Amino acid sequence: MNTTAKNVLAVIAGVVLGSVANITLVNIGPSIVPLPEGADVSSMEKLQESMALFTPANFLFPFLGHAVGTLVGAFVAAKLAASRAKYLALGIGLFFLAGGIAAVAMLGGPLWFMVADLGLAYLPMAYLGAVLAGGKQA
Repeated sequence: MNTTAKNVLAVIAGVVLGSVANITLVNIGPSIVPLPEGADVSSMEKLQESMALFTPANFLFPFLGHAVGTLVGAFVAAKLAASRAKYLALGIGLFFLAGGIAAVAMLGGPLWFMVADLGLAYLPMAYLGAVLAGGKQA
C-alpha cells in the first residue's frame, strides 16, 4: 500500500475511533453526573434551553469526551501513519476543533467552558496524541 493511501486510512481510523471515544464519554456522563432537575437533552433545542440549568460538574464529561476523543483520534492517526504522523495528528485536532466550534455556535454555554473546551480539548490533546504515538515525523 502506498504512503498516501495508508495516511488517508490512518486519518479515517483516527476520526472514527476518536468519535467513538467522544460519544461514549458524552453518553455515559449523565449516568455518573446526573442532569439537573428539569433538564431535557432529547433535542438540540431542548439541550440549548437546558444549558442554563447545568452546574460545572455537568460539563465534565462533555469536556472529557472532547479531550479524550481528540487524544484517541490523534494517537491512532499518528500510530498508523506511514509518514508525517505529527501533521496527521494535528489535522485530527483541527477536525475535532471545527466540531467544537460548531457546537459552541449552536449550543453556547458558559464562557469558562467554551474557553477551556476550545483551548484545551483539541489541539493540545492532538499534539499529546502525536507525542504518545511516537510516530514517523518525516
